[in-house]
Amino acid sequence: MSVFFKVYIRALCLPMVALLSTFSQAGESEVREAIQTTLPQFNVAKITPHEASGLYVVEFDNGNTLYATEDGGYFVAGDLYRMESGGLVNETEQVKLAKLEAWPAEDMVIYEAAEEKAHITVFTDVDCGYCRMLHNEVPELNDLGITVRYLAFPRAGVGSHSYNKMVSVWCSDDPKALMDKAKQGIDIPENKCVNPVAEQYALGIAVGVKGTPTVVLSTGSILPGYLPAAELAKELGL
Repeated sequence: MSVFFKVYIRALCLPMVALLSTFSQAGESEVREAIQTTLPQFNVAKITPHEASGLYVVEFDNGNTLYATEDGGYFVAGDLYRMESGGLVNETEQVKLAKLEAWPAEDMVIYEAAEEKAHITVFTDVDCGYCRMLHNEVPELNDLGITVRYLAFPRAGVGSHSYNKMVSVWCSDDPKALMDKAKQGIDIPENKCVNPVAEQYALGIAVGVKGTPTVVLSTGSILPGYLPAAELAKELGL
């Protein structure tokens, strides 16, 4: 369970499956009213029905998700799994993966493996120490058949010094060359253009990124933090 829900539920001494309130009619409006009444400090971004389970998926603007009963009476905080004969499928991670896979490749900074076996999508900040450690291992990852796709996530937010540096990377004629320099702590020339950095930052928040690096595997698993290249390969089954 995320820190977001742990703090709230611990404060109210509630279990993970929590009673919101009682509403006589089913539907999105009842779920929304229940959430806004019981969790007024959090902003609801979207509520959609999950047809297979009968639950409603409630997405907050900070990237957290919960699943509510249709009468607005109960919610479950955590990932939603589908049970199949071959095992469990994490539907929550699959939804997040779909959002990333839909992102245009031309708006990413990509280090392609010559013989790609898998890819990872990394939310990165050029000034993050562990991001720099991971970047130093990009050649090894490529040699292992892993393509590295970067999305921008300036931890200090839009308009910060790191944000401006990442705009310069994305707006350059050779983003990989400037990414390499920025990750080495070398000053890079300022570039400006219409760019996707702010949108990628918002995407990161929407899928629950809390820090950098956050690595999303092509399997849908989300790994917060740095892992050495060999361990990443194991996570990908390589």
